[in-house]
Amino acid sequence: MVRRSMSECFRVTGGAPLRGTVRPAGNKNAALPIVAATLLADSPSEILNVPRIRDVEALLALLSDLGAETTWTDEHTLRIDPSDVEPKRLDPELCSSIRASVLLAGPLLARFGQVILPPPGGDVIGRRRLDTHFLALEQLGAKVDIGADYQLQAKALEGADIFLDEPSVTATENALMAAVLAQGRTVLQNAASEPHVQDLARALAVMGAHIEGIGTNMLTVEGGRALQGGRLEVGPDHVEIGSFIGLAAVTNGEIEIEDTRPDDLRSILQTFERLGVRPRLDGSRLIVDAPQERRIRPDLGGHIPKIEDGPWPAFPADLTSIAVVVATQCEGMILVFEKMFESRLFFVDKLVGFGARLLLCDPHRVVISGPTQLQGGVVESPDIRAGMAMLLAALAAEGESIIHNIGQIDRGYERIDERLRALGAAVERVERKWMR
Repeated sequence: MVRRSMSECFRVTGGAPLRGTVRPAGNKNAALPIVAATLLADSPSEILNVPRIRDVEALLALLSDLGAETTWTDEHTLRIDPSDVEPKRLDPELCSSIRASVLLAGPLLARFGQVILPPPGGDVIGRRRLDTHFLALEQLGAKVDIGADYQLQAKALEGADIFLDEPSVTATENALMAAVLAQGRTVLQNAASEPHVQDLARALAVMGAHIEGIGTNMLTVEGGRALQGGRLEVGPDHVEIGSFIGLAAVTNGEIEIEDTRPDDLRSILQTFERLGVRPRLDGSRLIVDAPQERRIRPDLGGHIPKIEDGPWPAFPADLTSIAVVVATQCEGMILVFEKMFESRLFFVDKLVGFGARLLLCDPHRVVISGPTQLQGGVVESPDIRAGMAMLLAALAAEGESIIHNIGQIDRGYERIDERLRALGAAVERVERKWMR
């Protein structure tokens, strides 16, 4: 089991360069929908390269509560047998612990014709609307009633031509999972195309689905085929890879990242290059040499450059927090424009407490001027990605830092303290009562 960390914190001593080799964990945002997709079959599936993180454990608890048999056959391989799953109201407490509980809506609706979904939880990074999910499922034939729970029913799902009102990753995944069992052709336009969406589509294809357009924003599904369990695989987490690039950069370290998927890294590497951080690819290995220039490249004419996120293949929103911290250690000035979530940048006040020079212009934009020698402090992790950004800042800072609420980090990063220690980081996991 993943360790519960509500009463734990990280004690970090910064200033040491990280050096060594690391292998990225499986993509959290691919593992979760693939786990949910196993419910579409009535025979077992095996999933390879699954990260051992809190969000995965919470989703597995939901599947077990529905009657699925879930077994870790080795450290990162899951066997899921959905044969005995029966439809019932999903557990409200478990649903409130993770955003990914919403991913069960499509599979349960498609297989059983009904689902009762209590409100999902997840990171508090701004409003995260569910409208796109339900509008897509309605077009496939579902009736949606919204009250204290979300109740969906359908006598039979039928293929449809659907234009998503936003390229939501999880809405695309829910619609895709429902469409593979719907009768006839479904066309999903304005679909998300992130690497984790592609991993889900490839997993569904292994199970017997017919999907065209994988990797594009238009997916065509020939539905109605019975799906069988299969041997499915989760790809490397490109967001974790970006985080390790940032860790090497802010500590003046040298890290080799194994088993990457270079096609998933193009926008990430382009953005780090703007900050004067230039990793190099050697096949599937990504090497961050030391030292990096860490000089922000101005736009033509000497204008202040900008980093902005967006739907794939643009720079991932999940890496904006990392980019902000890296920018504090780079020479020059840059604007970071977070377009996707209106509260994600509110963590930057904690960086000000570390001594960073930055200005939060509004909920979406922050200007950073660097480099700044950060000083250790006491902070709390508000969400998964900001929590990792706090770790970067603490490792770049002089002195000792304490990071509370590390359960947020554990939701998305597997054994991050152990893996950082293997690279030379001074990171300890301690009980909060010990800190008193």
